[in-house]
Amino acid sequence: QVQLVESGGGLVQAGGSLRLSCAASGPTFRPYAMAWFRQAPGKEREKVAGITWVSGKTIYKDSVKGRFAISKDNTKNTLWLHMNSLKVEDTAVYYCAARRNPSPTIVEYDFWGQGTQVTVSS
Repeated sequence: QVQLVESGGGLVQAGGSLRLSCAASGPTFRPYAMAWFRQAPGKEREKVAGITWVSGKTIYKDSVKGRFAISKDNTKNTLWLHMNSLKVEDTAVYYCAARRNPSPTIVEYDFWGQGTQVTVSS
């Protein structure tokens, strides 16, 4: 089965930068789209950024626009999230996810990584 493994989380000062990586397993990995989600303690999980696998169309949560950038390498089955100008409120567990169904109406993600902790200190 598909496995997603995140890395790159850690502790960073406010205003700093961090890059998260997500490696997908297997040669049969063929998603329609991938995305980064995050969840802080006591809060709902939220989608931070998404990207279609072939066309590279991107979408971002309003609060991270201009600060975060999602990117990919299809040949390496790798997804990144470049985070700049980090704020304390960005502190959360970050998850990468993938979906195979290209439906524009059903946007459920099928596969999830284990998460990586990002902590931003003031």
